[in-house]
Amino acid sequence: MNELNQRPPTTGPEGGVSPDSRVASTERRAFGLPGVPFFLLCLALLGLGLWLVIVEQLVLGVPLLVLTAFLGAGFYIVQPNQAKILTLFGRYVGTERRNGVYWTNPLTVRKNVSLRIRNFNSERLKVNDLMGNPIEIAAVIVWRVVDTARAVFDVEDYAQFVAIQSETALRHLASQYPYDDFAEGSLSLRGNADEVATALGRELAARLGHAGVEVLEARLSHLAYAPEIAGAMLQRQQASAIIAARQQIVQGAVGMVEMALRELSDQQIVQLDEERKAQMVSNLLVVLTSERGTQPVVNAGTLY
Repeated sequence: MNELNQRPPTTGPEGGVSPDSRVASTERRAFGLPGVPFFLLCLALLGLGLWLVIVEQLVLGVPLLVLTAFLGAGFYIVQPNQAKILTLFGRYVGTERRNGVYWTNPLTVRKNVSLRIRNFNSERLKVNDLMGNPIEIAAVIVWRVVDTARAVFDVEDYAQFVAIQSETALRHLASQYPYDDFAEGSLSLRGNADEVATALGRELAARLGHAGVEVLEARLSHLAYAPEIAGAMLQRQQASAIIAARQQIVQGAVGMVEMALRELSDQQIVQLDEERKAQMVSNLLVVLTSERGTQPVVNAGTLY
């Protein structure tokens, strides 16, 4: 009765098996009796068998001892944050997640599966970003097994599956975003860490769901330009920073000049014609936007 859920394979356009058809496993609870009462029962049967052997009732005592030994092979222990996968003659019969001692069919084969949270630190991968620039990228993935049947039966090695699929998803993610946002207004790997982490988590969830694995968190742990272009990209970043700083300085200088002209006019300190205003604006902009300290020239004569 406890069998793998199977979907009959579908045929493709050329008569072969469609790649979409596959065996899908679903976790179910295994049959298990409480271990302590059954252990006491086995002790009673063992004592009865030994007593029969002692009184030379071998016809009953020996089979009873053999039966007790056979029943004793059905005990198993489930540790905290672990599960037991049970198979009988190659057929999946269930998973036991409850902690403690239990008894089941002695003929079943039991395999431990850890349900603990795990970390996967990817290697530093050298990939190209959206703009074609070579970059180095790495990520840390926090995951755990949530469906033991899929983890054990649907993939060869679920831990290795997580490692390979995580690196594949990381490579695909890096190709979808530029390293830096030079155009402004678009997402980038360096400037939008939270959005990139969310996108990586979604892609990993889609890839690792086939192995019964849940992704709890995914974040970039390393991001840098490849060494061969790091120097050139650093100069580009410095140039962008200088341009942004100069734009802010010019905007501030224009505001200060405007305020100075307005205050002179409102308080009627001095009357300036358009030519003198232009000269004053030019002098103030030179003073305010210059990278070095300017040497003032004091006019001791008339204004004109």
